Amino acid sequence: MSDTVSIAHLPSRSLIALGGPDWRSFLQGLITQDVETLAPGEARFGALLTPQGRLLFDLFVVGRAEGAWLDVEAQHRDAILQRLGLYRLRAKVELAADETPVNILFDGEAPDGAGWVRDPRLPELGWRGYGAFEANAQEADREAQKLRLGVPGPRDWGADKTYPIEANFDLLNGIDFKKGCFVGQETTSRMKRRGVIKNRMLPLVFEGPAPAYGTEVLNGELRAGEVLSGGDGRAIALVRLDRALGAALTVDGRAARVETPGWMLSALGEEAA
Repeated sequence: MSDTVSIAHLPSRSLIALGGPDWRSFLQGLITQDVETLAPGEARFGALLTPQGRLLFDLFVVGRAEGAWLDVEAQHRDAILQRLGLYRLRAKVELAADETPVNILFDGEAPDGAGWVRDPRLPELGWRGYGAFEANAQEADREAQKLRLGVPGPRDWGADKTYPIEANFDLLNGIDFKKGCFVGQETTSRMKRRGVIKNRMLPLVFEGPAPAYGTEVLNGELRAGEVLSGGDGRAIALVRLDRALGAALTVDGRAARVETPGWMLSALGEEAA
């Protein structure tokens, strides 16, 4: 393993173990991601939505020899188990909390056959590992990397308020539009078919500390968005694209601008550059 590899334990994440003969068909009808072709040792990113198509919970589905893990936010694991239990009905599915630790390996390559799976969102996000690994970094280092890359996370979308396309799930391999029905599919597919996405989460650049969560982003006197999570000099903001892209913005009276990560440019068009 390279000396430059960074490994962090993610206490904010935890696992749900799925098993039983019907686990694929059960999950297939619920989440935004296809699991019918998921192979052992592969991870896929997706979400569980409300029937109205808003984000409830993000998740990674990790294929195992028998069944799968759901890699979810630790604070919401009990709620997710409860919701999945409501959907289970007569399906032959086993659901249980699993205390295997969740880790991330970034700034390097994972060794073969050592319990790591590629993060399915972006290659730069590295590998997710499940088990006991020695850490040399903190979860805060991982969050800083995501902020540099302009990748939003659960702190940005909350629960039951954001559409997954606004949180860039369609650009981060989080929605399979060919898989058929899932909870919230009608609204999600309609937004994609129309091809006009008004709001997205983008990095906001400014001088000084991050403004408070929910602070308005202004284009002159017009509201252009709101600040979400962030750090010194940089934050994720949910912005109106027609008012934010290429514009001179202010936040807390400070000059600001949005950046468009390279992985988003093709989706947003040349004017986003």
